[in-house]
Amino acid sequence: MRDNSYSSTHPPLPPTTEDLRVSWLRLLRSRRVGVSTFWRLLSEHKHVDAALEALPQVAKDAGVNSYRICPMDVAQAEIEAGHACGARLVCWGDYDYPSALSHLPDAPPLLWVRGGMAVLRRPMVALVGARNASSLGTRMARTLSRGLGEAGFVVVSGLARGVDTAAHIETVKTGTVAVMAGGVDVMYPAENGQLARDILDQDGALVSEQPIGMQPQARHFPVRNRIVSGMARAVVVVEAAAKSGSLITARTALDQGRDVMAVPGHPMDARASGCNFLIRDGAVLVRNVEDIIEALAPAEDIAPELPLEPANPPAVIPAGAPQTRSLRETADLHRQILDRLGPSPVAEDQLTRDLGASAAQMAPALTDLELEGRVHRQPGGLLSLAPRAGSARIS
Repeated sequence: MRDNSYSSTHPPLPPTTEDLRVSWLRLLRSRRVGVSTFWRLLSEHKHVDAALEALPQVAKDAGVNSYRICPMDVAQAEIEAGHACGARLVCWGDYDYPSALSHLPDAPPLLWVRGGMAVLRRPMVALVGARNASSLGTRMARTLSRGLGEAGFVVVSGLARGVDTAAHIETVKTGTVAVMAGGVDVMYPAENGQLARDILDQDGALVSEQPIGMQPQARHFPVRNRIVSGMARAVVVVEAAAKSGSLITARTALDQGRDVMAVPGHPMDARASGCNFLIRDGAVLVRNVEDIIEALAPAEDIAPELPLEPANPPAVIPAGAPQTRSLRETADLHRQILDRLGPSPVAEDQLTRDLGASAAQMAPALTDLELEGRVHRQPGGLLSLAPRAGSARIS
């Protein structure tokens, strides 16, 4: 539903007052409003208050009656809880919002950040991999992370066990960012609580788009991974199984236009199969940190010094994924896709032809279903139903 009372062609601006920031939070926390819907509503209605006002009718058109937007007191309570745990709410377009992340069509409108802000403005490389990393994989992760830190890069990862933990430990002093699947005040896994405190003590940062106090759920991890890759100039994978969250991160990175690199492993080691698949499909083979640095931008662009002037914010708020169908029609397309798929892989282009849909309609629908853990994407452009619908591998 479009609100024609906002007909100006001037792009909507990031929130510049506390009231607008609260309104952004209310819109994002309203039921059934995800990131893509947030940007779509803001793009259509030009102002967040107009989007909030229109939301109940939008929901009604989609078959949801008695819809209520997120109450003001709920948003205020989240802000107070954030301040209580020492977190800051960073909005898209703010000086401290990571520049690389801001240009994505599904950029998080709001981020909760604990720790140093300056680290978010430095060039980043993501390093991810297996939770059950081998001794060799852990040593490799440490070596690469140490080299990246010495070269002036901030290492970003997900604070998970294994490779993520090794990457953070090695770069606590040179700069690291941990992207959380739950709230920035919720330590997961619990044994990395001290590591998180060390990161904060050294002016690193803990980042999350989830509400304060949110316990991480399986569906949060693939969504979290898009932030890990979106903040970085490249994603380096150290040990990853053929079906793992690290490969979701790598695929997301490719969609975002990021470089993907991988450390090769023994063909008989299941923990290396994902990395070997990535290299076979064109990822940069990594033997040492020099391979990573050589594949990236010229040295003058990766100096660790902070910018003298604030980075220019993006000129236009992301419009969100294109949508030529209503929310109800989108739900119908999701159902049709799931009805057509089974355990046997089907080519994506064949599925698109069978449903009579366009690639522009199928791409966001398949991404949604993959992030929800209901569709499994296989090498060669093949799709199948996930083994257990509604689940997503935690990584």
